[in-house]
Amino acid sequence: QVQLVESGGGLVQAGGSLRLSCSASGSIFRINAMGWYRQVPGKQRELVATITSGGTTAYADSVEGRFTISRDNAKNTVYLQMNSLKPEDTAVYYCNADIETLRGGYYRNTYWGQGTQVTVFS
Repeated sequence: QVQLVESGGGLVQAGGSLRLSCSASGSIFRINAMGWYRQVPGKQRELVATITSGGTTAYADSVEGRFTISRDNAKNTVYLQMNSLKPEDTAVYYCNADIETLRGGYYRNTYWGQGTQVTVFS
């Protein structure tokens, strides 16, 4: 069983910063790409940023230059540093990971965290 647990969301004034964390635990053999997505009510979940196991990153245009994704492979953790936050960044943020497990056989699945609310007020 694999779990992703997020933390770090909250309420922040526009222009401020937040740092999200997401840690994976369980019978993990290997974690490949990890990422952050966000969703507002009534809209589809959208990609915010991704990072490969080797550290290559990619960002949505809307967050490029303001958000930074990073990971600590020894801790099975991915981070999202969010600076210069805007009200339009308000959403539930979800982490996502492509994980290989060996317990009971080889499996490769995409796992999601439970989500953490980020609210930016002006």
